[in-house]
Amino acid sequence: MPETGESDDSRWEYTLSVPNDPRAVTICRRALRLILTLHGLPHLAEVAELVATELVTNAVQHTEGPAAIRLRWARGVLRVGVWDADPTPPDPARPGALDERGRGLALVQDCANGWGWHLLGRAQDPRGTGKFIWCELTTAA
Repeated sequence: MPETGESDDSRWEYTLSVPNDPRAVTICRRALRLILTLHGLPHLAEVAELVATELVTNAVQHTEGPAAIRLRWARGVLRVGVWDADPTPPDPARPGALDERGRGLALVQDCANGWGWHLLGRAQDPRGTGKFIWCELTTAA
């Protein structure tokens, strides 16, 4: 495996379901680092851990149900996404805001090459209801 990451042809995806438990944040962070290292992408681990920690922490702190983290690699882009059961839209902090609310999402915006979210809830969706927040990191990160 090359040290600079896998070829753009390779694709993989991992999903880890976690309970609503503060320890889930550490478990997700460590699993993410291991996955990236084993796939030859250790240079993405630090920023990926940071954004994943913010997203999983939000899911654990601000919802009552389980959550899941999904890592997907394709075409030189790592997508980190977190599902939670609460359909409430994310509320990123506005520039200059003094309160603590939404500051984690502002950090995700600053660190990622792109981010977004969508509601879930169609009967055919295996994840059920809630929302899925994602961000993307490129190999140049």
